[in-house]
Amino acid sequence: MKFKKINKEEYRKKMNLLLVALVGSLAVFAIVFGTILIDLFGTTNPIAGESTGNFHLNVLGVILSVALNAFIASRVKGHEYFKEAVYVLNLKQIHNRIYRKLKRIQPKAEQGDQDALVILYFYYTTQKQVYDLDNNTLTITTVQHSLDNIVELSKKWGIELDIESFSRDLITKF
Repeated sequence: MKFKKINKEEYRKKMNLLLVALVGSLAVFAIVFGTILIDLFGTTNPIAGESTGNFHLNVLGVILSVALNAFIASRVKGHEYFKEAVYVLNLKQIHNRIYRKLKRIQPKAEQGDQDALVILYFYYTTQKQVYDLDNNTLTITTVQHSLDNIVELSKKWGIELDIESFSRDLITKF
C-alpha cells in the first residue's frame, strides 16, 4: 500500500457529507421499507393502548435499509470522490492487522529485524496521518513518541526506513 498525502479540509468535508448521506439514507430507507412491509403484511386492526404487533416488520425494514446501503456503497466506492475515504478505510484495516500482531512484531524490531521496523514505521506514520485527519489529538502524541522510538531503533541498527518498502505481505511473517 502506498502512502498518500491527503488534504485534511477536503477529507473532512467529504467525510461529513458522506456520513450525513449515510445516516439520512439509512433513516429514509428504513422508514420506506418499514411502511411498505407493514402495508403488505402488517396488522390492520390495532388495539387501543396496545402495540400494533408490527415491530418485526420495522426491524426487517431497518435490515433491508442497511443491506441496500451496503450494496450502494460497494458499487460507488471506486468513484473518484471516495478515494480518500477508501484509502483511510484501507489504512484502518491494515492497522487492525498489524495491531493484532504487535506483540510479536515489537520484540523483533527491538532485535533489529528490518521487516519489523518497516512494519512499525508504516504503522505509526500512517496512524499519525489518520489521527490527524480524524482530529484525534488526544493520542497523537503517543503515536509520535512511538514513531520516534522506531526511528531511533533503525538508527541504532543502521537500517534506513522507507515507508514505500512496506507491503501487506510483511505482516504475514509474524
